[in-house]
Amino acid sequence: MPLQTAPGVPAFDLTGRLALVTGSGRGIGHAIARGYALSGARVVLNGRDPERLKAAAAALREELAPGRPPGDVQVHAFDVADPAQVEQACEAVVAAHGCPDILVNNAGVQIRGPLTELPVDDWKRVVDVNLTSGFLVGRAFARHMLPRGSGKIINVCSVQNHLVRATTAPYAAAKSGLGGLTRAMCAEWASAGIQVNGLAPGYIDTDLNASLVADPDFSRWITRRTPAARWGRVEDVVGPAIWLASPASDFVNGQVIYVDGGMTAVI
Repeated sequence: MPLQTAPGVPAFDLTGRLALVTGSGRGIGHAIARGYALSGARVVLNGRDPERLKAAAAALREELAPGRPPGDVQVHAFDVADPAQVEQACEAVVAAHGCPDILVNNAGVQIRGPLTELPVDDWKRVVDVNLTSGFLVGRAFARHMLPRGSGKIINVCSVQNHLVRATTAPYAAAKSGLGGLTRAMCAEWASAGIQVNGLAPGYIDTDLNASLVADPDFSRWITRRTPAARWGRVEDVVGPAIWLASPASDFVNGQVIYVDGGMTAVI
């Protein structure tokens, strides 16, 4: 018998739930959306590139079990850092599919450089995409979740909530802020039945980190610095994301869960 949180309620089953994952055309976001879909959820993929989203959605539809309607995978392209686009997209998603049961604020960007030489526009771009978007998208959909009295919001943070490396100041500041925003959302919305938690991946082999993965010296440092002795894979994040989206985590709130191969546990 599957683990249940209450009689007749499978702990990790997402069947029939609606999930919106921002930045899900590729990388961690796509892996999470795929994991949700394979666990029974209907998913809405988001990004700024409509063609990439269409291709990602088509591939996911082909992978789903026969009999799943094509409408179980939808796409909505919008810029998560643009307040007007976020509000318009939120209303369009709710009108077309209903209020999401699960929202994953995953969209992110990285611009590296020494603080003394970093253009202000680059700082603002990183903070807008990695932090402000969580505020914009989170509050837009929370306005629909709150009257309903339920919802799961997962903010994808980073190991750099806790550890910082030279040349990544805007990213580290934004992701640390997203951890704080996660706790603030919990403080305001937990009593209405909404769980807000963060997932903090370590160093994951994605397009965002392609230049680092390709650097043999840096890769050697990662494998030595990480107790698991390897780069993370996008699949490593999926299980925790399913747990935080499922009834199994109904009493978990305001937490940031590190998925980092032990990096933050050791000196």
